[in-house]
Amino acid sequence: MKSSRGARTAMIVGAGIAGPVAATALARKGWQVEIAELAPSASTSGWGLSLTGPALRALDALGLADTCLAEGYGMSVITHVEVDGELAGEVPLPRLIGARRPAMAGIARPLLHRVLRAEAERCGVVVRHGLTVTAVEQDGELVRVRLSDGTVRQVELLVGADGIRSTVRRLLGFESPVGYQGQMVWRALVPRPSWLTGIHHFAGKPDSAGLVPVSDSQAYVFLTENGVERNVLPEHELAARLQKLLAPFSGRVREIRPAVSGPDAVVRRPVLTGCLKGPWHRGNGVVIGDAAHAPAPQMASGAALAVEDGLLLAEELERHESTAAGLGAFVSRRAERCRTLVDTSVALVGLERAGRLHDAYPLIEACHRLMAEPA
Repeated sequence: MKSSRGARTAMIVGAGIAGPVAATALARKGWQVEIAELAPSASTSGWGLSLTGPALRALDALGLADTCLAEGYGMSVITHVEVDGELAGEVPLPRLIGARRPAMAGIARPLLHRVLRAEAERCGVVVRHGLTVTAVEQDGELVRVRLSDGTVRQVELLVGADGIRSTVRRLLGFESPVGYQGQMVWRALVPRPSWLTGIHHFAGKPDSAGLVPVSDSQAYVFLTENGVERNVLPEHELAARLQKLLAPFSGRVREIRPAVSGPDAVVRRPVLTGCLKGPWHRGNGVVIGDAAHAPAPQMASGAALAVEDGLLLAEELERHESTAAGLGAFVSRRAERCRTLVDTSVALVGLERAGRLHDAYPLIEACHRLMAEPA
């Protein structure tokens, strides 16, 4: 609904996943929306990700699921493989957007960002790069936001979608310790082998690895390095180090290993988690996505929570007379679901580090069923 001042205004900080989805959903409901993104316009970190069923369901509500499926690779099964190469089991995933469409999709992160940002801009959202927020002041029913270029915006809604190290979260006064889970995750882009039609997860000692298709021609290999100190390695060493970590694996991982090459082909990131324990909003400011709840990657559902957040934030603001009431309803609707996912992902980290992958598989399947429930 509109206020007496005309169209309602929103400033979103962060143009990753949650930010553009929220911007699109708000703009379609008549909001004037601006996104501030610190990174340059062509910058995207990471190779690929999984859009699980809940992500596709939320994207389908925005009319974007089929575009993402066309840009990525649709799949419906997770295959678990033992250390010796024997099949440990398969997990069929719920098809939440119809029996004729895949249960989930692997997609290159830059392509997903391009789809989401293009739709936001098509809806009239202004995206400004090289900017972040430096100060926030609540002013009655408005928020005064100072940006890093010195300009000030006075808006009805401030949304922090700026990731696990969120500046907006800090400026709103929220405490959210970020925990390192004792794992480093490696990813490298490789050619997709013809047999790879779904996620494959390979047990190892002490690490685990996997493959995720992101297009007809490409996939990414990931390796979870257990019990390692959090540090930064020289980029020119990454490919050789990942090849060495993959060496103990047999069979299909061995087949992929020679394709890991070049300093630009590998990324290495710490497994960090966090989740706000109290409200995610203060006044007319709110944090969403990883800024509010950052899971470990074991459930491949961080993107799903981010997309749901953006869509449902706009829904609850539309349903309520005031922005503050809409934000309260949004957080009440989301908090338990998101905390359950984060807690489950941390439990899976513990099982992996203890070498108890057989105990992890049923937990993964149960959590996917839970996430399939309406958001």
